[in-house]
Amino acid sequence: MKCGHGSAALVIRVGDAFCRDCFQQYFVHKFRAMLGKNRVIFPGEKVLLALSGGPASSAMLRQVQEGLSRETAKRLRFVPGLVYIDEGSVRGQSPAQREQSLTRMETLLRATGFPYHLAHLEQALELPPSILRPGPEVPREPVPSYKEAVDGFIQQQRQGDRDGGTSVPNLSTQDTPAEPPARLPSATSTQELLRLFQAVETPTAREELLQMLRIHLIVQTARTKGYTKVMTGESCTRVAIKLLTNLALGRGAFLAVDTGFLDRRHGDVLVVRPMRDHTAKEIAFYNHFFNVPTVIAPPLPTKRRDKPSIHRLIERFLLGLQEDFPSTISTVYRTGEKLSPAPAVASSESQRCLLCLCALDIDGEEELALEPTLITEEMEGDGTEGKAALIPLLCYGCRLTFKELGPLATLPPYVRAEAERRIHR
Repeated sequence: MKCGHGSAALVIRVGDAFCRDCFQQYFVHKFRAMLGKNRVIFPGEKVLLALSGGPASSAMLRQVQEGLSRETAKRLRFVPGLVYIDEGSVRGQSPAQREQSLTRMETLLRATGFPYHLAHLEQALELPPSILRPGPEVPREPVPSYKEAVDGFIQQQRQGDRDGGTSVPNLSTQDTPAEPPARLPSATSTQELLRLFQAVETPTAREELLQMLRIHLIVQTARTKGYTKVMTGESCTRVAIKLLTNLALGRGAFLAVDTGFLDRRHGDVLVVRPMRDHTAKEIAFYNHFFNVPTVIAPPLPTKRRDKPSIHRLIERFLLGLQEDFPSTISTVYRTGEKLSPAPAVASSESQRCLLCLCALDIDGEEELALEPTLITEEMEGDGTEGKAALIPLLCYGCRLTFKELGPLATLPPYVRAEAERRIHR
């Protein structure tokens, strides 16, 4: 223990005993260090925190709340907003259970005092095709350095204090009114979403589809509400699991953007992962010691309990290893730190994957090697192109998932519309 006088409250690793105060300082420092080291969030920027209600995103919210308080020595200087995506329809929850979860989440979100936005996964079916294109990056005012931007912001803040007003008007978390309580979507849209998921052939593809719809809905919310950054709550444990999972799913070329701190693939909205240095164990202790409220959502329903999906198999495998070899998660995590995001950058639209927006990693002999896995249908009954026409628009990993997503007619409308545009441009 750093303090040398407190009583040990927990042991993170062998020889690392912490009292409550030392552990809190340690936890907060890791969060601040991750943001400070990367320096991608500038003072006054609007940042959307994507919350699931789980332990990691709830701990992330608490860090932002405390970091914005005036009592903090080095305050965070961005403008936060919150978004929660209700996924109860595909997670097997009844309308009453969904209402209960929404009520609990809204209570937590309102208590923060930040602007918040409630959305339902059904709204992903109404997304515009433009969500599958990187938005134009907004040119920033010429700033010599991050340090000068912070210094200028602090001077503006002090000037506001001398004038007797609020420190910085646009830093107020109340300048955007919170949205009214969201009702459940119509039964028609819920049934359409359920048909989409029921048509998927494997639990693995179902997990991938859910992740795709979720991030597209979050990015669209950020764009429409004027946020330039999105914070997600993936922990070190979750990043390690995702790294091995994506390797198994054929996404090895894109591990750096799928698991790294910064994801630039959407152009105008950057996705950052500030909790990726914290293990699930650290987060669980922090939430327990400091009474961080959470709302846990049930997993996707499946009839295959022993081998539900590649995602769950990798998670079970890694966590099992972690019990006997405590450095497993950190070793996998550190390996991912050495990867470069360069292979994921597409040079043009024709070289960009329709679904994940990464570069196409198929050409030449690899294209021929993949041929046996391609869908052989040529035409649908109504005379439009079948799923085979979309295959050249996808990267290797998305092709493997796409062929298990069911008939073309059940795919989200925005995916079909964007594919049609790219095929006939």
